[in-house]
Amino acid sequence: MHAHADETDDTHFASRTHPGCAIIPAALAMAEKENSSGKALLHSVAVGYDVSCRVSRALGLAHLGFHSTYSLCGTFGAAAAASSLAGLNARQVSWALSYAAQQASGVLSWVRDGDHIEKAFDFGGMPARNGVTAAVFVQSGFTGVDDALEGEKNFLSAYSSAPNPQELVSGLGSRYEILETSIKRFPIGAPIQAAADALLLILERSGVKPEEVEKVIARLPSDGAAVVNDRHMPDINLQHILAVILLDGGLTFAAAHDFKRMRDKKVLAMKSRVELVPDEELMRSPIPRQGIVEVVTQSGERLREHVTSVRGTPQNPMTTEDVEKKALELLLLVLDEQRSRQVIEKIRALESLPSVRDLTGLLRSK
Repeated sequence: MHAHADETDDTHFASRTHPGCAIIPAALAMAEKENSSGKALLHSVAVGYDVSCRVSRALGLAHLGFHSTYSLCGTFGAAAAASSLAGLNARQVSWALSYAAQQASGVLSWVRDGDHIEKAFDFGGMPARNGVTAAVFVQSGFTGVDDALEGEKNFLSAYSSAPNPQELVSGLGSRYEILETSIKRFPIGAPIQAAADALLLILERSGVKPEEVEKVIARLPSDGAAVVNDRHMPDINLQHILAVILLDGGLTFAAAHDFKRMRDKKVLAMKSRVELVPDEELMRSPIPRQGIVEVVTQSGERLREHVTSVRGTPQNPMTTEDVEKKALELLLLVLDEQRSRQVIEKIRALESLPSVRDLTGLLRSK
């Protein structure tokens, strides 16, 4: 649940899902239970991403829309990852996926959850729990339906009026869904990422000071703009986040999640200069989550940046150093520096780690 609630999770645009917040916790829990190697953990996560994202594709995105599939597909991904680590054979995996189908659930009422708590349960906690449960059931001797994804009264037909089962196997073994997943550079809502990136590029290039800013105009695709328009949570409030970036010259996890600072007079004064414009032209583009930011200075200068592929997407990936820097900032909030760096070192060498317990032992607070 934490992985989704604080806006640090990943995004798979083609399937309209956030795979990592359900699949990785499920895999980590099962790998610890089974005393699996780091390589086995990596393998299970890749399997989970393939299954989760392919189930979403097969359900039909046009029919279901963004985010509505995730509580369903995350359960399948978590079940696949956990089954891989449980050592189930092919038929047993089919049974585990059948138990995943029975548990896949959720209604879109989560959109009324202003605090992202129930939403985090639907996207992360519930699918992870369901997937591990499915794998442990079968590992314990439960049998099930051999194929819940086709035949009479199958899962796809139950949840979609226009399913496309071929998507389950299209490009299987050559297209790996995990490679199509975006990592968030900033711990903020995905629609704000490009605008934050663009503003930082402007500040880096121009050296403009906060007191020199007359106005900031941020253009986002209309659907994304609606999600982040002046929300009550700081990390999904575009106007607030851009104001903080202008004042601080950067953005930390603490700053992005500081409710008290939303009432700060300096932040409010800067925020009043930020305008969010829903852009239908960007909405029609095949490239998702773009952002255009224009800074107008007191002297009348106009500084503009258009970010098409935000940092962290497959088209503009973060480097290993970028990811580790972000991870360290997050880890230091809960662990001391020595253990935080040990966690990063273990993950860097995960392929050769004899036991995942060597990693999970470091994740426990002292």
